[in-house]
Amino acid sequence: MGYIAVRGGTEAIDASIARLKYERLRKGSGPSRKSVEAGMRALVDQVMSESSLYSEEVAAAAIRQAEGSPEEAVFLMRAFRSTLPRLRYSLEARSEDMRVERRISASFKDIPGGQILGPSCDYTHRLISLDEETEEEARSWIEDYLADEGAEPPPARLPKVVDYLRSEGLMKSFPPSDEEPRDVTKAAIEFPTRRSERLQILTRGQTGAVTALGYASIRGYGVLHPTVAELRVGSVPIFVPDPQGGDDEEDACYVGEVKVTEVETLVPVQVRKGQGRSEIEFELGYGVCFGQNETKAIAMSILDQGLESEDKRYPTQDEEFVLMHVDSVEATGFISHLKLPHYVTFQSKLDSVRKAKESRS
Repeated sequence: MGYIAVRGGTEAIDASIARLKYERLRKGSGPSRKSVEAGMRALVDQVMSESSLYSEEVAAAAIRQAEGSPEEAVFLMRAFRSTLPRLRYSLEARSEDMRVERRISASFKDIPGGQILGPSCDYTHRLISLDEETEEEARSWIEDYLADEGAEPPPARLPKVVDYLRSEGLMKSFPPSDEEPRDVTKAAIEFPTRRSERLQILTRGQTGAVTALGYASIRGYGVLHPTVAELRVGSVPIFVPDPQGGDDEEDACYVGEVKVTEVETLVPVQVRKGQGRSEIEFELGYGVCFGQNETKAIAMSILDQGLESEDKRYPTQDEEFVLMHVDSVEATGFISHLKLPHYVTFQSKLDSVRKAKESRS
């Protein structure tokens, strides 16, 4: 959309930008990119997830430039992402090959391979500390931690809890799908969508929006109370096809690993069996996102199951309602555009109101 600048607009904009820099620097230069990357891990992971770009370095730079605003940092990251060439597509990344750091199940106390609490705020006291931590103290603590025999890494590969349920016939098994996934960053979505599109939009959705809709769903606007079958955080290896040609996966090239949070949620549903009888069965909801982003991944799994449901009574099960309202850049951009000049349109509405009042008087 176009806006006509008012007189003095350029000078005012330059002054606003200068004032913005002044506000950023007046208490000091702020944290460095390295310190943001090191000390704001959760925010870095959130921005990478919403940007669909896995780069801790770029995310930290965006957060620093945005003065800690996640929505502005995501905007910067997506703009940067649009300038990058897409060199090739990776092979299918298998979470079964994840190098697990954290793995819990709310459904079973004992799971094959055991539960690994790993790094999490879930077990800490929520008390604010105003103590400053020096670099020397941090290095000393790390050295002591690594010297501790209990700080050994977990096993590289662990079985999936859902596979255990399927082996007992408690969960349905589905044949693998070779359908080519659609990339929503390359083409506009059309309704109805495929599951690949829905999952991609949810994983890059705004964390607060996805969480809020997931919360609304379990409060009564969708699914019954779900249970986390398995939540795992770890690094998944990424391979690309052999540049010299050939489709043999054994010749694929390892290019690195990506840290992700993966959640599989069991959702009870009432299934009619005829003659007025119904039984409870479990359906699976799936969530995955970059970094350690557990609340969002759980909420995503709840919404995934709801959008797969044939019951469309609630807005959290309406794909157009959910998918069109969780994107950070779209939502922020549309709300923020209200700050821009609307002089002509508002004056037109004001004139209509005045004329209506005059005609009644």
